[in-house]
Amino acid sequence: MQGDATHVVLLSGGSGTRLWPLSNSVRPKQFLKVLRDEQHRPESMVQRTVRLVRDQNPGATVTVATSGDQVDILRAQLEGPYGLSIEPQRRDTAPAIMLAAAHVASSQGAGEDAVVVVMPIDTFADAEYYANVSRLSCAVRSGEADLVLLGVEPNYPSTKYGYIVPEVPIGDVRRVRRFTEKPDEPTARELIAQGALWNCGVFAFRLGWLLEIVARYCDAKGYDELRERYVELPKNSFDYEVVERATSVAVIPYAGTWKDLGTWDALCEELRDPVAGRVTVDEATANGVHVINETDLPVVVAGVQDVVVVVTSEGVLVTGKEESERIKDLVNKVV
Repeated sequence: MQGDATHVVLLSGGSGTRLWPLSNSVRPKQFLKVLRDEQHRPESMVQRTVRLVRDQNPGATVTVATSGDQVDILRAQLEGPYGLSIEPQRRDTAPAIMLAAAHVASSQGAGEDAVVVVMPIDTFADAEYYANVSRLSCAVRSGEADLVLLGVEPNYPSTKYGYIVPEVPIGDVRRVRRFTEKPDEPTARELIAQGALWNCGVFAFRLGWLLEIVARYCDAKGYDELRERYVELPKNSFDYEVVERATSVAVIPYAGTWKDLGTWDALCEELRDPVAGRVTVDEATANGVHVINETDLPVVVAGVQDVVVVVTSEGVLVTGKEESERIKDLVNKVV
């Protein structure tokens, strides 16, 4: 592989408890085939993301950073060439990205000047979002900053996302002044008025820059040794451990479609069919209803509005769509 190529690292993380019972530790949300490709065939978030990354960046290499329990399902869903960086244990995004960088360097032969762009694998966005890989790579190569982020232009004062506050809220590449994590709604409105962007977890940097940071924690030689000494890396998010400590950070704005499909209300907006399985819905009395039934039992829904009903062998969920993002704590009590 070319040592100075752009390398896209896709983070495939947790189990997606907020999409229980369809998503669980055995079948994480990013592998659920609930979306549709351009030919209307079932497609998972993993398959969609890799497809769009390759379509928009044909010269880039792809590496998936994941845990050992997801390797088999990744291999079953993905075709074509890709690297695989496997965490020996889950220790958050900072060590996962550090290990992936070591894989890109020692296992794929990338040089220190290669640009690495890190993205979540379970984001739902349009093609333009993935085309920004080249913009990020160019900004890093031209020396705009050591670390270049992608920021989503907010369309409402969300309290669920972190915000990136630029020094000057104009321009294609903006220097970052500070970060604010999940503010209340009044603060979010003030941040948006200042030109703040949502932090969508996309980072770009020179490979050598991050490897120098890794060496501060562990002097391992290459991917295999770093994997053996993985516990020496900080158990922390990349945002807290690296991004907020960096002295040279810039952000590129993105104004297109971007969603976290981690809750039922968000996922329902992208489901092609409102009903799946052995289901009967009274259309006269039930409106805005999504029902998924994976069992052979009959499910009947009537007299409710804007609800999600999910029936699997793992359990049964009935929730209002607006309340669905708060089910995680409840699920943790019963599973």
